[in-house]
Amino acid sequence: MALELSLNRTHPAEIDSDCVVIGLFADHALDGSAAELDLRGEGRLKALIESGDVSGKAGKTTLLHGLPGVAATRVLVVGLGDRDQFDAGAFQKAADAAFAALRIGSSRRAHCCLNEFAVKSRDADWVLRQAAIRAEKATYRYTATRASAAKPTGLEMVSFAADESKAAILGEAAGIAEGVCFARELGNLPPNICNPAHVASEAIKFAAEHDGVECEVIEREEMEQLGMGSLLAVARGSANAPKLIVLKWNGGGDAKPFVLVGKGITFDTGGISLKPGPGMEEMKFDMCGAATVLGSFVAAVKLKLPLNLVTIAAAVENMPDGDSYRPGDVLTSMSGKTIEVLNTDAEGRLILCDALTYAQKNFEPQTLIDVATLTGACVVALGKHAHGLMSKHDDLADELLAAGNDVHDRAWRLPLWDDYQSQLDSVFADFTNLGGKWGGAITAGCFLSRFTEGQRWAHLDIAGSAWDEGRKGLATGRPVNLLVQWLIDRCA
Repeated sequence: MALELSLNRTHPAEIDSDCVVIGLFADHALDGSAAELDLRGEGRLKALIESGDVSGKAGKTTLLHGLPGVAATRVLVVGLGDRDQFDAGAFQKAADAAFAALRIGSSRRAHCCLNEFAVKSRDADWVLRQAAIRAEKATYRYTATRASAAKPTGLEMVSFAADESKAAILGEAAGIAEGVCFARELGNLPPNICNPAHVASEAIKFAAEHDGVECEVIEREEMEQLGMGSLLAVARGSANAPKLIVLKWNGGGDAKPFVLVGKGITFDTGGISLKPGPGMEEMKFDMCGAATVLGSFVAAVKLKLPLNLVTIAAAVENMPDGDSYRPGDVLTSMSGKTIEVLNTDAEGRLILCDALTYAQKNFEPQTLIDVATLTGACVVALGKHAHGLMSKHDDLADELLAAGNDVHDRAWRLPLWDDYQSQLDSVFADFTNLGGKWGGAITAGCFLSRFTEGQRWAHLDIAGSAWDEGRKGLATGRPVNLLVQWLIDRCA
């Protein structure tokens, strides 16, 4: 259930709410709403700070009950850290801590004053927008397959300290948050539910509910006619038929579209090159590239961005059976280029190459971006925080890096130098699907670059950032924020 978001400029001590959220820097000087609450409470808040019961340490939260002079039942004090270092990352850390505390508490209605604080190199609209987005993110709950969690609990309403002139900003935040949640929900669903047909049905449903959106689903028979031999090879071992899902938003007149392509391996066993058993359950997240481009599309439509956008989700399941493709096979892609299969677990690039070819032949993109949980090598190189970014177009790479920095959904650029291309050499085909031991994220990008020659194109490897590892790990919805900000910037 989505949060109900609103704006309220009432004095913080008079807000009719279960909880008022205020911020405190490490220097313990009271600012804004905190100072106002302390004044109404005859210095009680300041006394608690001086006693050491309340801290301004970054991310530290303290819940106070029955503060004198305050109408709200509770006051949540969130540590903001060093005042001089309060940048976008520090703000998001504070907001995440606040809403995480509210999520597990008993408050249903909260009033947030964190957007009052100035954030380095960001304007007030950015702060409000991000506060609302972080509220939605932190309070997201996965309940689709949990009977015990069927009844909604926790935070239901959040107001922010701003007047109604900022209503449009709140609307933008709600649209972006909806796109993030759409991506997270698809990623979190189990693979027996979220198979290629389910992804297609969700896209069809969204298109039916929104004016200006068109949806087309390319089925196996048409893929065969189009010559998608690479994608179809990956799909051969599964009882679930592949789907190439195309969504179109026509908000930009006759302009050429921006095209986003996502890897949607709804479950990846590795195929004949079978993965180890431990942790294989996380391979339901191998469709998060598709989930995030679909989520970005949802957000773009909700924001009614004045541009043309095409999103293509290549939804396939990689399973072993008697008809599976094998190491040693030579595949003919839609482009006509041939690929020697060295490992069937390097399958993401094999479905993407045909999807990228389809995108270029049918839509003539002004810019083409693919998003994929493509390589473990990217996780080794960059960990869980940064997306891997590859492009031969410096201006496009700079745009994406800037968008990511703006919303603190950051990427790091890796090289696509020609020096790496020889690692894909093959005796039996035009090239292989695997580049050897070294630079695996880069050689995967090099592979895709062979299908985007002459096209303004970038590749985002989100293998490290798409989900949190472990038994309680959830899809993050990244990089929806980055992609949507990049699209917004294209409208400026």
